[in-house]
Amino acid sequence: MHASTVRNLLVRGMIAGVLAGLCAFVFAYVAGEPSVRDSIAQEEIHQEGAHAQEGAHAAPAHQHGGEEEEEGLVSRPVQSTFGLATGVLVYGVALGGIASLVFAGCLGRIGRFGPRATAALLAGAAFVTVYLVPFLKYPANPPAVGSPDTIGTRTTLFFLMILLSVLLAVSAVIAGRRLAPRLGNWNAAVAAGGGYAVAVAVACLVLPGNTDAIPATFPAALLWEFRLASIGVQALLWTAFGLIFGALAERALRPGRAAAVTAGEGATPVRTAG
Repeated sequence: MHASTVRNLLVRGMIAGVLAGLCAFVFAYVAGEPSVRDSIAQEEIHQEGAHAQEGAHAAPAHQHGGEEEEEGLVSRPVQSTFGLATGVLVYGVALGGIASLVFAGCLGRIGRFGPRATAALLAGAAFVTVYLVPFLKYPANPPAVGSPDTIGTRTTLFFLMILLSVLLAVSAVIAGRRLAPRLGNWNAAVAAGGGYAVAVAVACLVLPGNTDAIPATFPAALLWEFRLASIGVQALLWTAFGLIFGALAERALRPGRAAAVTAGEGATPVRTAG
């Protein structure tokens, strides 16, 4: 594929990532923020109960210092609107750029699929390998759950699981392509998918679990609501990206337009007198 075509797909992938990010932001704000607010409220109630039981004489001074500290931090309304939107949009642009480059490398190499079908398959595979599989091992927890001292360890383990999942998925695709001439496309795909599932299961058993236990007092329904919202945000993000980018990529790769972009013939022809 010509470099100018790849560059065109990269731009369209980033645009699709922004639009998909906007969809995910709306869903995250409507469906996810209520559970986040309730989780923070649960943590505040727990801390107030702990301070009340301690009955420390320096409690007023400590509380006063905490208020001064909170004034210097970003407020919750800003975090839940501008901060959330910024994070989701930056994430959308990044995934759009990376996914568009992967799309350029996979188009025509994973079967006789058109741009829309390839984009849909790529988005579905990315959702499963990049988010869903790591989520099964290390499910998302609300901000108030878990010790701040273990954030680094938990983040490292989660990204390690993402890396393993992606590498195993790539290996499964390669194995499936090599098995296809002997087993046929369907049997090769089933064998590769089964091998990926077994390898992921082994990785989940080998990697350490999350050492931060969820407090027994934390409402199970609230935890379940937060995790469902987390899955929903990612599912909507990748679905929207696959649909939007598929449409944009198909327009970019139409025979006439692709030939013009590849040959550099997009300029308006010069008319001669006569």
